[in-house]
Amino acid sequence: MPPSQKRARRYDPARTRTAVLAQFAHVRDGVRTLTPQQLAAPSGLGDWTVRELAAHVTMALSHVSQTLELPAPALAKPEVSLLEWPFTTASRADKIADDTTERAAAVPDLDALYAEVAARFETLVAGASEDRLLATRVGAMRLGDFLVTRTVELVVHTGDLNEATGLSVPYDRQALAACSRFLADALAERAPGGSVEVRVPPFAVVQCVQGPRHTRGTPPNVIETDPLTWIRLATGRTEWAREVEAAKVAASGERADLSELLPLMG
Repeated sequence: MPPSQKRARRYDPARTRTAVLAQFAHVRDGVRTLTPQQLAAPSGLGDWTVRELAAHVTMALSHVSQTLELPAPALAKPEVSLLEWPFTTASRADKIADDTTERAAAVPDLDALYAEVAARFETLVAGASEDRLLATRVGAMRLGDFLVTRTVELVVHTGDLNEATGLSVPYDRQALAACSRFLADALAERAPGGSVEVRVPPFAVVQCVQGPRHTRGTPPNVIETDPLTWIRLATGRTEWAREVEAAKVAASGERADLSELLPLMG
C-alpha cells in the first residue's frame, strides 16, 4: 500500500481523552445491568462470552496505562502512524483473544475492574504529552494517535455489546466522530485517488479510488451512509451488499462499490 501524500488529520488530545473516558463510562453503566445469565451468553465474537467481551473492553484503556508506565521507546519518531494502525489488527487477533480470556478469568468483579482501569487511565494520561511515544503491540506510536485508536475499540465494541445483549448503550458524540473520521481516512489511505466521494454525515467526507477526478459540481461516484453503518462495514461487522440492499448505503456511479476494499480491519 503506497503511503498517502496527504497530511494526516489532527485530533485534539484533550477532546479525544474526554471522549474515550465518556464512552468507557457508558459501557460500564451498561455492563452493570447485565445478569449472570446475560454475561454467560455468547457475544457473537468467536468463542467469547459477553463477560469476556466486557472484560476485553477494559483493555482499550489499560493498554494505554501499561505502556505509559514503561520507559518511552528510545526512538526519534514513531514506528507506526495513525493511518497504518487499522491494517495491523488482523495479525494480533490470536494474542488479543488469549489476553482477553485470561483477564476475564482473573477478575471476577467487572465493575471494580472498570473503576480501577478508568482511574488509572485518567491519572496517567492527563499529564502526558500527545507526542510521548508508547511501545504498543505493533510498534512505537504517539500517545495522541493511540488515543484515537481507542475510540475505534470502544465504539465498535459498544455496538458488539448492544447486539449481543439487547442493551442500548449510547455513543459519545465525540468518540463516534473521531472513529468515523479515522476509518474514513483509513479508506482513503488504502485506496488513494479522487474518483469516488464517500460521505459519512455529519462527520466525514473523503475522496478515494484511482480514476477520473471531478473538479466541480457533484462527483460522478458518490457513496453515503450513516456513521454506525460505516463503522460496521469498516470493521467487518456487516457486508457491503447487505447494507446496500437494506438502503443503509446509497451508492451512485459505476465506481461506487467498496466491496473489494472492506473491511479495513480484520
